[in-house]
Amino acid sequence: MGLWKSFDRYAEEYDAWYEKYIPAYESELLALRAFLPENPKKLKALEIGAGTGRFASDLGVGLGLEPARAMAMLAKQRRMKVMLGVAEFLPFKRGKFDLILIVTALAFFENPNQALREALRVLKPGGQIIAGILDRDSPPGRCLESGNQKGRFFSEAHFLSAAELSTYLLEIGLENLEVCQTLFRQPEKIESAEFPQEGHGKGGFVVLSARKSVQEHGD
Repeated sequence: MGLWKSFDRYAEEYDAWYEKYIPAYESELLALRAFLPENPKKLKALEIGAGTGRFASDLGVGLGLEPARAMAMLAKQRRMKVMLGVAEFLPFKRGKFDLILIVTALAFFENPNQALREALRVLKPGGQIIAGILDRDSPPGRCLESGNQKGRFFSEAHFLSAAELSTYLLEIGLENLEVCQTLFRQPEKIESAEFPQEGHGKGGFVVLSARKSVQEHGD
């Protein structure tokens, strides 16, 4: 559980990144909204690894799960309901949610595959998972993965590639996979929000959307 400890210690510093690089943050929001249902507030929606609640609050997701208490406190200031817990053992019943959001948090999960299976368990048949990652195989991702830009938050992160996450999602039985990308330059060089493009391989931030089969398969 040590991967998220820095977020507990430096929650306000983490949150300030989004204020410093607003065009990059807005680019990420645009990519996530590319697959977001029209009225997420009307759905039973959960963000796993909600952090300080920036993405969930801006995208209309009112419930979050977060292991770092200091991060959860900041999320609550954004009028979110936040439960303390880890992604690998979700404290929810099977088939509870219409939508599950996971943004950049997969790199900090102890077991990403188990976490995705748990997300699948609590998702309703036909429900949607939207996951945003820093793509390890993109040019910006390779620069970050090299280690010289990881800093205190990413020093212990295990970044996934878009191809890896696609494989995970399909292997656990999700369907209708869609992918888009953004952040084609380093955040400090982005002067205005970038519109997302289909696919992956060029943008540092990749969003994948997939749905649980309407027919239960005993997940």
